[in-house]
Amino acid sequence: MGRGYIVEEAVEAYLSQLCGLTTGPVTGLLVGQSTVQRDFVVLASRTPQRDDSTPATLDSLDKEWITEHARQVSRMLPGGLHILGVFIITEGDAKDIQTSLRQLLHAVENLVSSEHLWSPADDDVTERIMLHVNRKTRKIVCKTFDVKDPKSMAKPADWKYQSGVCSSWSMVSCCLHVDLTVPLPDNSSDIEVLDTCLKGSLKAWAQQIEAGVVLFDGVKLLEDAEFMAGQKRNARQNYSAQLLIKPVDQRSLEDVTQPCGGSLSLSGTIHSRAYVHNNKPKAKLVEKLLKRDLVSTLVTRVRMLVEELLASEELSRGDSERLCLPQRVFTPINTSGPLSVCDYQFSGEDTTELTERLKEMLDINVTGEDFDTSQEMAQVTLRTHTQELEEESASGQEQQKSNYFGVAMASVVALLATAISVLYLNDV
Repeated sequence: MGRGYIVEEAVEAYLSQLCGLTTGPVTGLLVGQSTVQRDFVVLASRTPQRDDSTPATLDSLDKEWITEHARQVSRMLPGGLHILGVFIITEGDAKDIQTSLRQLLHAVENLVSSEHLWSPADDDVTERIMLHVNRKTRKIVCKTFDVKDPKSMAKPADWKYQSGVCSSWSMVSCCLHVDLTVPLPDNSSDIEVLDTCLKGSLKAWAQQIEAGVVLFDGVKLLEDAEFMAGQKRNARQNYSAQLLIKPVDQRSLEDVTQPCGGSLSLSGTIHSRAYVHNNKPKAKLVEKLLKRDLVSTLVTRVRMLVEELLASEELSRGDSERLCLPQRVFTPINTSGPLSVCDYQFSGEDTTELTERLKEMLDINVTGEDFDTSQEMAQVTLRTHTQELEEESASGQEQQKSNYFGVAMASVVALLATAISVLYLNDV
């Protein structure tokens, strides 16, 4: 017997609705939470239609577009939710497209996991769903592949609808102050070079987060302890957590320098949250989900802002200015439980743009009143660029050292994403 999937009834209604909309193949993503015993599917989202494309056929699935959709959706998922697999609705037989879907599963996993900076865990589930729905008969075929094994064979899986799948899930939230400087390469216009540099710098911070100690209601739980046992629970099943970052032994750090064209300086407070199933979850699982969300939300926002800067050529111009990283906002999804998804609001954006983006990416309908924008309201005071120049000049540092930046990133305590300073050292 293969893996079992407990599926929210709203997903059944959504797939049935898609069956009656079009005649061509419809693809999309399945979102939920994995456990060692079974998976929970709470959301399905169709792939948005590409503006300049013709309707897809079985022989011309746009894998690049589907995987990019998966990358964007992954960024909108809080801790505890991730992409479990893909679905396709056709009028044919599942056997006719099994090879194509297997390749698609691997492509989705490779792109999404390329943005992860955390270390894989032994208990991570690597099986992903391949769901086929026959448009005429509504017959469902569910199989899984191990995406970490290119030679894995398809395994049958049990797909079972149920109401109130996440009605008793818990939410764990945490706020973390961050203060971090990320070096930029000399050639910031090369996206591959820039991405490699950002990954290397942020990964050191991510490792600090992974090594941190999580307190639940001020208590450090044993890894194998049941998370909810003895915990105080309110009516909304919300818990608060604290993350303590271990001090770094400066004696263990070596001075390292590298050519640097500038830096991104980030500071502020980020909000993290994770949703946890109610089947006696262990403290180790909750810690993992919360820490991964902390890393993911910061990295996502840095990437989003850098992408905006590259598009406007501000990085290549060498401008020196302070910019706001997008604010994380949440909105509930249409389930029986407390689940929310998130988006990132840039300065100057209104909720209309957020609602349009959520409709396009997740195919959910929300209004401006549905957004929770209160989680990251703290203001951060930063020095002006003029003050920085005066202080650097007064420090008496040698001019030839201005193009090098120490990257002992492990010495950074923590960081966030409410504000970002782009300082180009070549301008000093």
